Amino acid sequence: MKVVIISATYNEKGNIERLITILEEEVFPKIKNHEMSILVADDNSPDGTGEEVRKLMKKWKNVYISTGSKKGLGAAYIRGMTYAVEKMDAEVVFEIDADLQHDPLKIPEFLKKIDEGYDMVVGNRYSDGGSIPHNWPLLRKIFSIVANLFVKIVFTKFSVHDWTGGYRAIKKEVFLKEKDELTNYKGYIFQISFLHKAIRDGFKIAEVPFHFSDRTLGNSKIAPIDYILNVVAYVIFSRIKELILGKFGKFLAVGGFGFIINAVLYEILVRSTMLPLALSNLIAAQFAIFSNFNFNNAWTFKDQKANNIFSYFRKMIGFFTTSNTGVALIQSGTIQLGDMLYGEKYYRIYFLIGTFLLLIWNFTMYRKVIWRKNKK
Repeated sequence: MKVVIISATYNEKGNIERLITILEEEVFPKIKNHEMSILVADDNSPDGTGEEVRKLMKKWKNVYISTGSKKGLGAAYIRGMTYAVEKMDAEVVFEIDADLQHDPLKIPEFLKKIDEGYDMVVGNRYSDGGSIPHNWPLLRKIFSIVANLFVKIVFTKFSVHDWTGGYRAIKKEVFLKEKDELTNYKGYIFQISFLHKAIRDGFKIAEVPFHFSDRTLGNSKIAPIDYILNVVAYVIFSRIKELILGKFGKFLAVGGFGFIINAVLYEILVRSTMLPLALSNLIAAQFAIFSNFNFNNAWTFKDQKANNIFSYFRKMIGFFTTSNTGVALIQSGTIQLGDMLYGEKYYRIYFLIGTFLLLIWNFTMYRKVIWRKNKK
């Protein structure tokens, strides 16, 4: 495969020559089954980074440069990856810092994961032997660790350990799929958004542990306060959007309609019959369950929906089984308990509490059991 190592630079004259030399003399000779090239995506650095790269291009014919105005790290990488894919026919692109904080000797391990069938390989500083500099101040260490933990918890994606790092190997297909959305993230938040969208779209992610070294030349370009605010804003708003527009949002809409059916029939049965409260609810729930199944199958979980009559009835039986288990034990159980403790007069409150608890049970069972994704 054609592999392009991309480094986005701004005022990295003192570092870029060291990186390119290590790649050409120490890394590339070890890689036999890939065609390796280097692309520097320079933001018109005033310190002469571009001129330094052009000198190295005369020495090594597989070194290239793409220049543009300074718009942020994400914008530089998008420009560089676009150039690599369209002009250099790259099948795999790398992100790597010019300041040698990312160990270039790890590149063969990234490519091994790509050869094994992974779509995106992420450098991991936080587990399996990866590490951050020991001489970092305690506050910086805490910030680095907590930032990644925050992203994992909010997104509920715990299989990936390093969300904020910028040492990655990415297949062309992943970049082309996510490119249009990534143009909105020009700064350092680009790293989180790229990985988030790749996971969302089902690409296979692997990790390679490495030791993150402190830079010896130049200065970091990250503005800590702005970066923290951007991370928090992106993660929270993206998660809210997922919940509202994603499966859970659709599930709530379908469940809301089913709730109306259940509540109306429950009210009618309580007022017009002598049936126990719990039994009235159990009967009313059957109509809501039937409605919920068909709407969830056609809309909420349409990517795993029943595609033939046998699958339809199999899923329906499973749906009624899990739903009625929840209705009988959780919702009706809550109603029965309330009736025993406080009497029938608060029957609407028992119904609402039981329905809330049932909601959590149902979404978990529907996603994990009835419409679970088949493992590839």
